Amino acid sequence: MAALDILAYSATTALGAGRDAQREGLRERRSGLRRNDFGNAPLDCWIGRVEGVEAVALPAHLAELDCRNNALAWLALQQDGLLDAVAQVVGRHGAGRVAVVMGTSTASIGATEDAYARLVDDADGTPRFPEDLRYRRRIHTPHSLGDFVQTATGLQGPCVTVATACSSSAKVFAQAARLIDAGLADAALVGGVDTLCGSVLFGFNALQLVAPTPCQPFDARRVGLSLGEAGGFAVLERAGAEAGPGTGLQLRGYGESSDAHHMSAPHPQGLGARLAMQAALQRAGIEPAAVGYLNLHGTSTPANDSVEAAAVAALFPDSLHASSTKGWTGHTLGAAGIVESVFALLALEHGLLPGTLNSEIPDPACGPQIRFDNAQADIHYAMNNSFGFGGNNCSLVFGRAH
Repeated sequence: MAALDILAYSATTALGAGRDAQREGLRERRSGLRRNDFGNAPLDCWIGRVEGVEAVALPAHLAELDCRNNALAWLALQQDGLLDAVAQVVGRHGAGRVAVVMGTSTASIGATEDAYARLVDDADGTPRFPEDLRYRRRIHTPHSLGDFVQTATGLQGPCVTVATACSSSAKVFAQAARLIDAGLADAALVGGVDTLCGSVLFGFNALQLVAPTPCQPFDARRVGLSLGEAGGFAVLERAGAEAGPGTGLQLRGYGESSDAHHMSAPHPQGLGARLAMQAALQRAGIEPAAVGYLNLHGTSTPANDSVEAAAVAALFPDSLHASSTKGWTGHTLGAAGIVESVFALLALEHGLLPGTLNSEIPDPACGPQIRFDNAQADIHYAMNNSFGFGGNNCSLVFGRAH
């Protein structure tokens, strides 16, 4: 595939708002996880909650779209020069040539949960949403995030919301690359946002996947995941003579697969994971040994980690530094792809290769690629894996511009 320049990139997680907060949290090995304090009857678990979301005030023209998910999206959009980069690509190509591709798992379902919890009766006894949520119909849809970001930025190109569970905001890079390659856009604002809500916390708990203690990816003692929330974005542009100054980083390849093995369990031999990683490497035109850092999906569930580790060991040399960063942020679901792509880009830009927080006892089923300690190294390619329910998988390759 043709490389795409990355003009700006950012993430806002439980570690804080913006790239610097992410880098410092990773470097200091300081987790953003805390005991669950979300909701009226919190589950006994740990979460990655973003500070300050409740205090976000949307501008007046966006007030009808107010909800927790869109508030986090707005907060994340203000970081690291993202809106300046959007303005630059609009200046070069026009608003109609800049796509919006957003990934989310549950969109604004938290607001819909609130609406159902506060149902009121009409005069004839028919239940309906309360007045403050009844007329904000655009937030009660899966496309809530894409609609909000397009409205907030004024972009007029193709607008897509990708909802493929935990691979959602990794697949936005692939979707944007195809839109640009097809000539439907010259640039794209990609990203993802997911916020904590009852459906997520109690849904994953019903699947017996939530750990009562902070998650321990790839540790022999792991029992489950810690859920989190996050938002992140990147501005991509077709590389070439008319492109503007970027970060010196590029999207170099993507790989997608859908093994459809099971609704919530990974393929036992990691078939889909392996296919996605192989396709990303092939598109990037590199051998596995060229990859300096791989951010693993690494949810800390017993099945996911061992299967992913086996797929990695089958493809990559022992020298690869691969890790899961979910001990810092929690599993941010539909936002995991963009957040962990940002971590991969930070590794490329600063040479900071994160380890795996909270984990101390290696699982014998996992290969030598899985690293628990941070490292510092000058690398040229970094990858990110994001694997969703239903066997929906995406791997991305990032590299330095030539």
